[in-house]
Amino acid sequence: MNILALADLQKTLTPHVPLGKSRLETLCMILLGMISARTVNLTHIASERPSRVMVASTYRRLQRFFQYVRLPEDWSVGIVISLLNNPRPWHLCLDRTNWKIGTADVNVLVLAVITTKFRVPLMWTLLPHSGNSTTAQRIALMKRYLAHFDASTVRVLLADREFIGQEWFAFLVENKIPFAIRMKEDQIVRTNGRELKFRSLLSRCKGVRGFTAVLPGKAGHPDLELHFGARRIKGGELLVVASPYPATGAHILRQYKKRWFIECLFADSKTRGLNLEDTRLTLTSKLSLLIAITAVAIALVCRAAAQIMGKKYPARKKHGYCAKSWFRIGFDEVRRWMRSSPETPLITRNLVVPRRPRAGVV
Repeated sequence: MNILALADLQKTLTPHVPLGKSRLETLCMILLGMISARTVNLTHIASERPSRVMVASTYRRLQRFFQYVRLPEDWSVGIVISLLNNPRPWHLCLDRTNWKIGTADVNVLVLAVITTKFRVPLMWTLLPHSGNSTTAQRIALMKRYLAHFDASTVRVLLADREFIGQEWFAFLVENKIPFAIRMKEDQIVRTNGRELKFRSLLSRCKGVRGFTAVLPGKAGHPDLELHFGARRIKGGELLVVASPYPATGAHILRQYKKRWFIECLFADSKTRGLNLEDTRLTLTSKLSLLIAITAVAIALVCRAAAQIMGKKYPARKKHGYCAKSWFRIGFDEVRRWMRSSPETPLITRNLVVPRRPRAGVV
């Protein structure tokens, strides 16, 4: 890590993070250190410090940062969005990622922004249990999003079969949040006066099919009319995706296809990039702070890729996939930049981040 790179990032973030000079320097040290070392493990980050200070002393300084620093909830949201510099509306993806630290379960519900080029975590909830999230936890996370941004900023919310339920769908419809969410094959719907499972209704489905059906009301919630796209995928499994707004089956399925980007994000955060699972932090407040720093690091990498590539697109190989992902292009460039003597700032110092986000304002 170059000392000039550290100073440059510190000057950029000073107006936007409510920390003193020493704590902010430590934050920048962690942020650049995890990119340089390709891990969030504090021992390795301490070795990246551009100083003659003993590694053990730096390691203790990093430990104290997580021990004493408490930043406001969602403090990184404005910085992440400003770094992306992407016009709204955008796609949102909702999913969980989990791993174990010893016998402890780490279970994170993540809401990510998906653009044409990038995927970045925006907000998250650390679940106090293993397994699926509850409807209340999903609604609470979306309410946090709506406290910062208007519903019109959401082009479509994408999620897998875990994120279904009458109350959840009713909340999204009531708040005018468009979605494309995969359904289970045994879900019962009403169509043409009959109640059938998707498995029975679509038993002869071969190509792409679009249709409208009603989810029968449950637990005090009224019936909900939704539009669906369906087709058979590899292995004969049935893919059914629900949407609240009229659209062709092919369009609904094309929207849902983008959900895979959040799986790519988890890979960028873990084995292909920052190795988030290397952390030994288990306390919720400390782990949430680390994830926030990781989110800023990913956004920084995305910003670097955008500056390098401009309007160009990564070259593709014969199999059709990019030779390098946008994340990897930016990741390699930031690591190279930190090991050189940067004459120009990695981030423009006129970065605009609101101090108090309001509804509909980034």
